[in-house]
Amino acid sequence: MGIIRNLLALIGLIAVALVIYGVVKIMPYKDNIRSFDPEAGRVFTELAFNVLKTGNAADATVWKVPVKEGLSAQDVESSMRSIASENNIKNVGELPLYKEVAAMSGKPYRFAKIFMFCNALTAAKMMDYDDAYSAYLPCRVSLIEDSEGKLWLYSLNMDMMIYGGQPLPPELKKEAMNVKRIILDIMNRGSQGDF
Repeated sequence: MGIIRNLLALIGLIAVALVIYGVVKIMPYKDNIRSFDPEAGRVFTELAFNVLKTGNAADATVWKVPVKEGLSAQDVESSMRSIASENNIKNVGELPLYKEVAAMSGKPYRFAKIFMFCNALTAAKMMDYDDAYSAYLPCRVSLIEDSEGKLWLYSLNMDMMIYGGQPLPPELKKEAMNVKRIILDIMNRGSQGDF
C-alpha cells in the first residue's frame, strides 16, 4: 500500500511541477494572449486535439472532403473550375503532380493534382497587413487519389491564419472569411460534382 501511495504522490508532484513550468513559460506572453482574437483559444484547442488524434501535424491542419462515389477526377476538376468562376476567384495555376512523378520515375502514379486559387486584391491586402501571409498564397486545393483509389479534396485549414493571433482589421477579416467560404464552397460542391 505504501508503494502505491508513494507512486501517486510522485505523479502528483510531477503534475504540479508541469503546471508550474507551463505557467512560468507562458507568463511573459500573457498580455499578447489577452490581445488574441476571441476565437484563438478554440482554434488552438482544436489544433492540439487534432494533432493528438491523428499524430500528424499536417493532417491536423487541413480540411479533407471525400469525393462522391462515381465521380471522375475530370468531373471534380470541371466542377471546381466552375464554382471558382461563380465565386469570382481565379484559378491561377494547376500542378498535375501525378504527371510529373510519372515523367521523372518512368512509372504511373496515382492521381494527384494541385489547384491554386487567388483573389489578387485580397492577397495584396493580406500581404500589406503582414508579409508572412504570402506563405499562405495562393489558396491551394489538392485533388488526390488515395492508395485505395478513392478521390479526396484537401486544403489548408485557414482558421489559424484568420483567428490564430491578434484580430485582423475588421475589413481584412471579412475578406479572409469570404475567401475561406469560397474555398470550402469549391471543396464541398466540387466533391459532389455540382456546377
